[in-house]
Amino acid sequence: MEKRPVPKTSPVSEFFWEKAARGELWLQKCQNCSQFIFYPRVVCPHCFSDKLEWTPTSGKGKIYTYTVVYRTDLDAFTDKLPYIYAIVELEEGPRMSANIINCPLDKVRIDLPVEVVFEEIAPGLRLPQFQPHRH
Repeated sequence: MEKRPVPKTSPVSEFFWEKAARGELWLQKCQNCSQFIFYPRVVCPHCFSDKLEWTPTSGKGKIYTYTVVYRTDLDAFTDKLPYIYAIVELEEGPRMSANIINCPLDKVRIDLPVEVVFEEIAPGLRLPQFQPHRH
C-alpha cells in the first residue's frame, strides 16, 4: 500500500495546521471587510487587504455539495472506499473541501448539518474532516 499523501505546509498555512493538530479549526478573517477566508492567503480575496487575523471558528457548517467516491487509482485510499467527498459551507461563510465521515451513504444530503472532527493522518498532522452534527 502506498503512503497516504499529506498536505504541505507553507509559511502562510502553518498556523492553520498547528491549530488543526490541536483539534481546532481557525480561519483568517479580514480586518478590513470582516470576511472569513479559506484557504490561507496573504491578501483578502474580497477586498485585497493584507490585514488578516487568525480567528477560531465554530467548526460547524452544512454540506454544500458532495459526491460518493467508489473507486480510486490511489492505493492509499482503497481501504476508505466508498467515501464521501464534500464541499462544506462553514457557518462563518467560506467553503472548504473535506471528507464526510461517520455518516452512512444513504444519510448524506445537501444542507446536512455537519461539524468538524480531526483525523490524524501522520504524527502531529490532523486533517479536518466533517461528520453529521450531533445535536
